[in-house]
Amino acid sequence: MKHWRIDEVDWDRFDPAKVDPALVPLVKAAAMVERNGRDYAVYLERVFHDDPDFSQAADYWADEEVQHGDALGRWAMLADPTWDYEQAFARYRAGYKLPLDAEASIRGSRTGELIARCMVETGTSSYYTALAEATGEPVLKQVCKLIAADEYRHFKLFYDHMRRYLAREKIGVWKRLRIALGRIGESEDDELAYAYHCGNEPESTPYEHKRCTAAYMGQAMSFYRYRHIERGTGMILKAVGLPPRGRLSGLATRFAWRLLRWRRERFAQQLAA
Repeated sequence: MKHWRIDEVDWDRFDPAKVDPALVPLVKAAAMVERNGRDYAVYLERVFHDDPDFSQAADYWADEEVQHGDALGRWAMLADPTWDYEQAFARYRAGYKLPLDAEASIRGSRTGELIARCMVETGTSSYYTALAEATGEPVLKQVCKLIAADEYRHFKLFYDHMRRYLAREKIGVWKRLRIALGRIGESEDDELAYAYHCGNEPESTPYEHKRCTAAYMGQAMSFYRYRHIERGTGMILKAVGLPPRGRLSGLATRFAWRLLRWRRERFAQQLAA
């Protein structure tokens, strides 16, 4: 059951004078990725075909993901009245496909699949928290806070199911860590880059993965603060079975923060070139 509905958002409080132009392209891209949640549910329900409890949970999860996309898309059309959310999403769907015919997890196990989902929810919870704190526009702030809270609950959902499967599959900490880091590395795949392209570039412009990744990631990373990385690191460590607080967490957070700043500079250099 959804914890909120789009009509409950205070849309009449939208203030165009407080829109940060740097945020609009990011929201457009995020709207399409979130809206595509139904395809992920199809994939997950195939992987967990004999687990009705999880399949039902995945179905509810997808409903909320689609709502996230629609809320972000509605805000983006207020911020940019020339933008057509439905048209952009149709273009995205036509060019980006998920492996919906999979019979088993591409992560090698159901535990691995759920760890990967935890990584996605960790990233989105941190990201929308960062956007909510960065924007002065009241409607976007409200929407991002609502989405961030949903994503944190989604992390707990996948984490609880992961623990259930871990008891059967007995995957060690280091293998879990490799799966987690591998999924984090996939943040630079075509999913977000192509969404950025469809949301912000005309159809006459050829899609270029490197350019669109740099444009999206470079701008998105500028809104993160140390506290967002610290919180996300703790969630990652918890998911793989390591202490979410303490010396290890502190070291991991400092490394992740330095890596983020280095990557942000690298993307800026790519765009300048």
